[in-house]
Amino acid sequence: MSPNFDAILPAPFGKVGVRIAGTQVHEIVYLPDSFEEIAPADALLQRVAEQLDAYYANPDFPFDLPLAARGTDFQRKVWGAIAAVPRGGLTTYGTIAKSLKSVPRAVGQACGQNWFPIVIPCHRVVAANGLGGFAHHGEEGFHLGVKRWLLRHEGAMLL
Repeated sequence: MSPNFDAILPAPFGKVGVRIAGTQVHEIVYLPDSFEEIAPADALLQRVAEQLDAYYANPDFPFDLPLAARGTDFQRKVWGAIAAVPRGGLTTYGTIAKSLKSVPRAVGQACGQNWFPIVIPCHRVVAANGLGGFAHHGEEGFHLGVKRWLLRHEGAMLL
């Protein structure tokens, strides 16, 4: 299986795959440590690597990356609500759903479709009665470990 990433960067929880299109970041993907690194080959990929490293060193680092326009209107509304959750804070799928006059399952689906995790911090969204899943994965395994790492890194109170 070829991952077709433009860069695969080291992260404290494994690796991060990055795809770019032209002058914009097209996708960021959490990857297990078993993926081989691919060094940034151009200025945009280097900028992504530098900003991710800055975030790993300081969870208050403000990302400033050119993100491609992705998603439906509803997904973009959910992602906007997620982006408004401050570092160290948490919200629930239900809270976002209520604010958007939707349902928690639809919010969860939009969170799972987030093309830019870390930059759009979907890890800050949890279930009403626990941590919930992450990135369309269940409530255990690699991706939930990433969610726990990110929340601890940001100083969030874990459930």
